[in-house]
Amino acid sequence: MATRKPSIDQNLIRDLANILNETDLTEIEIEQDDLRVRVSRAGTPQVVHAPVAQAQAPAAQPVAAQPAEAAAAKPSVNAVPAPMVGTVYMSPAPGAKPFVEIGQSVKEGQTILIIEAMKTMNQIPSPRSGKVVDIMVADGDPVEFAEPMIVIE
Repeated sequence: MATRKPSIDQNLIRDLANILNETDLTEIEIEQDDLRVRVSRAGTPQVVHAPVAQAQAPAAQPVAAQPAEAAAAKPSVNAVPAPMVGTVYMSPAPGAKPFVEIGQSVKEGQTILIIEAMKTMNQIPSPRSGKVVDIMVADGDPVEFAEPMIVIE
């Protein structure tokens, strides 16, 4: 007989991520029955299906906060903030030309990058016309909600 894994409550993960943002914690972990959910700023959310009695301590992860701190050190009023949490993709396909480059002019509504969230590719449009003066994220980078990504002046 196959064992049925518990379903993952997406709202629970969002609530945990919001708690991280509100409290400036670096990670939070909860256990319910045989489901363990850990949300961390240093990595991606992890869901482990294992009996709680056999659960092992999570391995230490290197803290990769320097890029986020550097971005926070020089906020720009013209920065385009991430509208959601996810992974940034700078081009429509691996190996393809990026949507935008520094020095390029963009028009309002033009796709400037993609954020993958929950296996959905979300095209992010430019909120205004202007010139790209800084790109603060790289292809494959994780982004937090409201994190500055591209400066358009």
